[in-house]
Amino acid sequence: MRCFENIAKLIKDKRLGHPKGYSQSELSNLLGYKNGQFISNVERALCNVPLKMLRRVTEVLDIPASDLKKAILDDNEKTLDNYLNFASSLEDSKEEMYDSDGL
Repeated sequence: MRCFENIAKLIKDKRLGHPKGYSQSELSNLLGYKNGQFISNVERALCNVPLKMLRRVTEVLDIPASDLKKAILDDNEKTLDNYLNFASSLEDSKEEMYDSDGL
């Protein structure tokens, strides 16, 4: 239900397009992680970048803060839409269930 697609794309694009051409492992190490699995997970939209790492990510990858903010806000908006649509579909299912039971 959570959406990390925009931040994932931004991080991957900036990492691959960076003049230093960081590998996932190199970027992870620069952010204080021991292997590339963290960046791999971020780039596959499995998780988000922790808030405490956001400033460091912008510094290392030369990402304008406004671009990072937009990606995060877009992901949060999509996450909210997902939750609201899911809640709405649950309500619809409940109503259908009660209607079909004659209650």
